[in-house]
Amino acid sequence: MVTILDTRGKSPAPRHPEKAHRPDNPVHAKPSWIRVKAAGSAEYAKTRAIVREHKLDTVCEEAGCPNIGECWEKRHATMMIMGDTCTRACAFCNVRTGLPDALDQAEPGRVGDAVAKLGLEHVVITSVDRDDLEDGGAQHFANVIAAIRSAAPTTTIEILTPDFLRKEGALEVVVEAKPDVFNHNLETVPGLYLKIRPGARYFHSLRLLQRVKELDPSMFTKSGIMVGLGEDREEVLQLMDDLRSAEVDFLTIGQYLQPTRKHAEVKRFVTPDEFEGYQRTALAKGFLLVASSPLTRSSYHAGEDFARLREARQKHLEENAG
Repeated sequence: MVTILDTRGKSPAPRHPEKAHRPDNPVHAKPSWIRVKAAGSAEYAKTRAIVREHKLDTVCEEAGCPNIGECWEKRHATMMIMGDTCTRACAFCNVRTGLPDALDQAEPGRVGDAVAKLGLEHVVITSVDRDDLEDGGAQHFANVIAAIRSAAPTTTIEILTPDFLRKEGALEVVVEAKPDVFNHNLETVPGLYLKIRPGARYFHSLRLLQRVKELDPSMFTKSGIMVGLGEDREEVLQLMDDLRSAEVDFLTIGQYLQPTRKHAEVKRFVTPDEFEGYQRTALAKGFLLVASSPLTRSSYHAGEDFARLREARQKHLEENAG
């Protein structure tokens, strides 16, 4: 259960009210192989200015993504729609939790304009969880996709959605809007859900990805997990098999990095060699594309990966044509 505290209008809302009572977890020093590029280049500043001009939220900032310097320098930004406040309280996530504001009906147009101004070939749109909305924000996703198609018709669109838990018909609305890639992250292995992702259900998320393929077999599907939370290798391999059973095309695997002492502890820093091993195994299991490295995130190198994904599908079709 998520407890939502509404303190707006009285004092600034705490970022993670539901975590305030938790004991501190240790924060471990990062190993030598985790290095990120510092933010601050001229192109980074231009991307930041466009985001600010259009009054947009980005998951790059809200979730404290380690790749923000590199991505914003290349004018890659993952837009986070429906506000900056989530109705859930996942133990790994640094996005603010609480009672969200009403949907901004002008947001889709601003997102479309920003995508056009940035000149993006590929854009990733994600959101906070909006359990307070009847459709979980599905129609808002559809409106954003339509606005991007209008303002930047050549831009390909990838969406990273919530699970729309107990929102009948919501998934169908989003799929009907025809994004190029439908991404929904499993985040971790099923045995850790109650601790790490308590507001979600593993098999519901898995079924959601399977249902996307049933509704539109041509749509690329994608999912991602974090490692280093206490899972073992066998659990990760079983998760891969589950995703392949749902016909998911693209898998991302990255190292969990702890945002604060109130968040879940990093149990282990997975080595680059282990990430390479996961990649080889996942490709052997039939994924069209796998991104697996310590700093891999759902939207990291998304544009380049989309091009590779299309090439991989075409190659697969040609190899199986006869």
